[in-house]
Amino acid sequence: MMYSLGFDIGSSSVKVALLDVTTGKALSTAFYPKEEMAISSPQPEWAEQNPADWWNNLKLALKDVLTTSNIDPSAIHSIGISYQMHGLVTVDKNGDILRPAIIWCDSRAVQYGNIAFDEIGKEHCLSHMLNSPGNFTASKLKWVKENEPDTYARINKIMLPGDYIAYRLTNELTTTKSGLSEGIFWDFKTQSVSKELLANYGFKTDIIPSIKDTFEIQGYLSEQAAEELDLPTGIAVSYRAGDQPNNALSLNVLNPGEVAATAGTSGVVYGVSDQLKYDPASRVNTFAHVNHTNIDNRLGVLLCINGTGILNSWLRKNVAADLDYVQMNCEASVIEPGSNGLLVFPFGNGAERVLQNQNPGATVKHLNFNIHTRAHLLRAAQEGIAFSFMYGMEVMEQTGIATKVIRAGKANMFLSPIFRQTLADISGATIELYETNGALGAARGAAYGAGLYSTLEEAFASLEKVEIIKPIERNTKSLKAAYKNWKQQLSED
Repeated sequence: MMYSLGFDIGSSSVKVALLDVTTGKALSTAFYPKEEMAISSPQPEWAEQNPADWWNNLKLALKDVLTTSNIDPSAIHSIGISYQMHGLVTVDKNGDILRPAIIWCDSRAVQYGNIAFDEIGKEHCLSHMLNSPGNFTASKLKWVKENEPDTYARINKIMLPGDYIAYRLTNELTTTKSGLSEGIFWDFKTQSVSKELLANYGFKTDIIPSIKDTFEIQGYLSEQAAEELDLPTGIAVSYRAGDQPNNALSLNVLNPGEVAATAGTSGVVYGVSDQLKYDPASRVNTFAHVNHTNIDNRLGVLLCINGTGILNSWLRKNVAADLDYVQMNCEASVIEPGSNGLLVFPFGNGAERVLQNQNPGATVKHLNFNIHTRAHLLRAAQEGIAFSFMYGMEVMEQTGIATKVIRAGKANMFLSPIFRQTLADISGATIELYETNGALGAARGAAYGAGLYSTLEEAFASLEKVEIIKPIERNTKSLKAAYKNWKQQLSED
């Protein structure tokens, strides 16, 4: 028997999956913590986490997986890593963490990105797929440089969250081309780290770790890590990708024209293209997809809405504490599509890229105390999340990606019949759901990277579709009218 492990380092939890390479099936999955991982906000628009918490939760989830699967760990031949994108981890010459990680939804660095966008030049940034340097990893490092100069002076290497986990596993400081592209360090025209961006921000080249390919043996499990994880030494760490490229991989979205979606804390639509096209307003972003090479362009065009599942979570905690998510859906399902005119805007989790880095906050509009109930609010919130997806998909269409079929894992907001049906109805797209997750995708990617599968087609031969959601014609009229009103209200604000 041969097995592969996948680690998915999210901002809400760390998930671990064990893949049986022969059958292509998951033997066990687990996650920690059981409640959402804490995000620290020392100041408004800040979002930080302690990287040590990721590692400790990984150990707890892995322990559950090894216990429930009851396999011989010596048969584990590969490890893959998926991780929350755009974060910044800084370490000194001893590899010690210098400050909490500045994570993806932190908005403090927007002004630095905007200045760099103007100084480097809009046309250069967009045509070289630096996007707008906006609020990505490079700009977060610039914030540290300007605001915490003592910390910056001690930095030996910078890492993305997945790079840090790879470092804890292998004791080697490395990154990937895909990772550098998500940090807005990668120039797609020169196929190298952007000299213009480094020069503008005043970064030295040696602050970047050595660069590995997404699919390759990037290091081996060290003795120290093996002892902590109760695994044998020498397991190949052979795959690493940000959560959205990895989510697309887990759904076998690898070729131009294919689209994947996810709706956890944040929401993403991710389409694959082979063309260097960009949105002039930089509301969507382009990154190197997992199978991108210097010869064959495989570019992931990413639409992100920060406030999606976190809105539903907030409502459960603060408005419907007596209900679980299934009960929330049942209560909301008695309300007709369109929520009787009630509109919810889910933009309450930091600056929104699709709104050109504006941070308007979440709002409720047209609330009428005489006709609207909690059920209306619960349904309108899910419709508002679907409307935000549609708004971004219209932007993506301008870059040449028309969304006809959406593939998604049956998880998070896609567990909700209201959300997924609303998204299908308003977009006209068919939604295909699969029983997979980011950790399992990382395990498949690692098995391919380590040579346990000879092709990606072989790695995904066992992936099965579990549900199909098609648009319902009778819902279309009321939802399109609600969406038109929602979009008009958004533009007026």
